[in-house]
Amino acid sequence: MSLRQQLQDDVKAAMLAGDSLRVETLRGLKTTIQYADVAAKKRDTGGIDDTEIIGLFAKEAKKRQESADLYMQGGSQDRANKELAEKAIIEAYLPAQLSEEALAQLIDTIISEQQAIGTQAMGQVIGAVKAKAGASADGAVVARLVKERLGRPA
Repeated sequence: MSLRQQLQDDVKAAMLAGDSLRVETLRGLKTTIQYADVAAKKRDTGGIDDTEIIGLFAKEAKKRQESADLYMQGGSQDRANKELAEKAIIEAYLPAQLSEEALAQLIDTIISEQQAIGTQAMGQVIGAVKAKAGASADGAVVARLVKERLGRPA
């Protein structure tokens, strides 16, 4: 089943269950997908594919985390909790994230394959890691781990 169909079914189930937060969040995701369809000029051809949708969902989850962090800094715990609850709903549609240990192993493998040395090789290594890991790796974590490995003296 495609993510679009799963999302539609989940909206219906949430409406029947009376879960207003889930309904609101899932409708927002549907709207995000529709905007992406229009932007990619694929609205008439079935829309963007599931891999692009997963990328959109990852961005939306990251936005929710950033908003929650800002709300916590501002002392608004209720709003932060709502953002974190929305993030949890969105993350249910994302592939499982790789652990830092698994990412570190992948990075070490790519560094040895490319024989990368020094921070000037960071971009190439990060690109290769993202290509292999896809949406299951957070870009900020990848960048931090690559910098740690390439920044230290050999």
